Amino acid sequence: MEIHLNHDEQEVRNIYKDLLNAWNNNSASSFAKLFASDGNTIGFDGSQMNGQKQIEEEFSKIFANHKVSTYVSIVKEVRPLSSSVYLLRAVAGMIPPEKSEINPKVNAIQTLIAEKLSDHFQIALFQNTPAAFHERPDLAKQLTDELQEVFDEQN
Repeated sequence: MEIHLNHDEQEVRNIYKDLLNAWNNNSASSFAKLFASDGNTIGFDGSQMNGQKQIEEEFSKIFANHKVSTYVSIVKEVRPLSSSVYLLRAVAGMIPPEKSEINPKVNAIQTLIAEKLSDHFQIALFQNTPAAFHERPDLAKQLTDELQEVFDEQN
């Protein structure tokens, strides 16, 4: 069945895709420019960055100090919270450099809030939460398998 997305929903999906591409390309400036000037991000380790400037500074340090793993993701939901605010929920995994398999220890649940400012969306909040699934190894394996399948299809 073909799914038809409205323009705003597609734009929100695109900003999420651009965010992951900026990470995958180690581009702190491209990553930060996707955020509203007062946007926030909460990292996998719980670190918080506020505003484009701080986001760019912190991600510049991350990218300068090591080659990051590549994101693989599946968007699970995009829905409007108002006419100008959308919620995107996704799951994500990471492929370490020089590898071709998802590292299940860093699977994540990602949440993005996008706000339409002027005529385009910017990220108000991006949160990257570990998908630990404590005491539920079957769920952890299921997510890893689902993400690996997406990666394998793309490569």
